[in-house]
Amino acid sequence: MIIHLDADAFYVAVEQAERPELRSLPVAVGGERRGIIASASYEARRRGVYTPMPSVQARKLCPELIMVRGDMAKYAAVSRSMFTIAEDFTPFVERTSIDEGYFDVAGHRTLTPREISEQMKSRIRAELGISVSLGIGTSKLIAQIASKLRKPDALVEVPAGTERNFLAPLEAHWLPGVGPKLAARLREFGFRKVEDVAEAPLAHLVQAAGNDAARLQAYAQGFDDRPVHVDRDDAKSYGVQDTFGENVSDREFVLSALRTMADGLMARARRDGKAARTVTVKVRYPDFQDCSHALTLKQPTDLETDIYPCLAGLLRGAWKERRPLRLVGLRLTNITEPCFQRELPLDTSSVRHERQEAAARLLDTLRARNLPLTRGHELRPVGED
Repeated sequence: MIIHLDADAFYVAVEQAERPELRSLPVAVGGERRGIIASASYEARRRGVYTPMPSVQARKLCPELIMVRGDMAKYAAVSRSMFTIAEDFTPFVERTSIDEGYFDVAGHRTLTPREISEQMKSRIRAELGISVSLGIGTSKLIAQIASKLRKPDALVEVPAGTERNFLAPLEAHWLPGVGPKLAARLREFGFRKVEDVAEAPLAHLVQAAGNDAARLQAYAQGFDDRPVHVDRDDAKSYGVQDTFGENVSDREFVLSALRTMADGLMARARRDGKAARTVTVKVRYPDFQDCSHALTLKQPTDLETDIYPCLAGLLRGAWKERRPLRLVGLRLTNITEPCFQRELPLDTSSVRHERQEAAARLLDTLRARNLPLTRGHELRPVGED
């Protein structure tokens, strides 16, 4: 499953988060007299202002328009924070622009794609003060269209098996690569809806779309095998968090959740050929107050068994108040290439370290075959949810 994120009127939203008095007003980011509109609030759009309209024309259409000069450094910083939140749920992130990206969440072990999307939206709004629209689908095509279909602040999920029915009633311009000129030509040939493109004889469609005909028809039929491209060499951190269904006070339960998180994160690090040196535990109280505690190891590791002994102390450092928790998270940073010193192990003999490494890689191999293997800390007493 893939999630597509599309921030709503991103540049304007960042300005409104910084200056709440601008909310619910027609606002645009761009040049005051010369230049174009780079971003427009939805209130401005309802008055006919859009991108990349010349600023002078926008002023004529909407005399009350509030113009704000853009600050790309600020927008880039908010973008990084937004994608960092996404990376708490999955390391498989493809940033396609400053305000859009894809997330492959098929391998998440504890949350459904919808639960991930709901938490992602909630965190971005709470921490950054902006709204995003999210689409969930089995491909980039479906996820992207779903995210844009009901903007702003949308969350649209297209269940597997319903892709063609979801696309069929849409106008053909929703298909990737169909700009105004091609959309007009498709209409001339009678291809107004996506279902018209999906059902057309290919020879007829070629007359309208030329060499793009076969690709467009595949999209119209719901087929898209484009993967989420991740530049793993640029990995700066690995993180995951879990929001509990009910507030939790059981420390052992939380520790078990953290060990399970360590299993998943270290498996990702090994798959990428990476190791981590800094471990951070974060907790969130019911009033959304976050606290965290970090530890830097003597040398990097890609073994969860090196992380387990640190977790109790990190949890004590983060969970200082005698209050239940609604969320716990684990993040690995200081990502490097593995460089273990066998003669100076972290806290075990080199022989034991090598055995743990072999066991971890065997678990990775078996889990890749979808075998239901778990470590002991993932087991709960019978009857416990």
